[in-house]
Amino acid sequence: MTADITDLKRQAAEKAVEFIQSGMVVGLGTGSTAVHAVRAVGRLLQSGALQNVVAIPTSEETTREAQSLQIPLVTFDTHPIIDITIDGADEVAPNLDVIKGLGGALLREAL
Repeated sequence: MTADITDLKRQAAEKAVEFIQSGMVVGLGTGSTAVHAVRAVGRLLQSGALQNVVAIPTSEETTREAQSLQIPLVTFDTHPIIDITIDGADEVAPNLDVIKGLGGALLREAL
């Protein structure tokens, strides 16, 4: 992956994070784009720009990243309604249909 693509993924993720507001339940996706969003959420929580945000990760990989950034994690059992979910697309068709779940998180992402 070139630096240009990586930077575009980071920009997309950080733009998506701008839609998060304090007090929200946030779904955190999995993969090379979503990791940028997880890191941005962590930075905003650490700085105090976001408060009382909890997250539900879509994979063990995302769980570990979120925990390392001290993002409070919850489950569907305690928070069955998610306010916003941020995730990258695995494939986008010319008509903008999106395919998710090419990797190992397929089952968890689909739930």
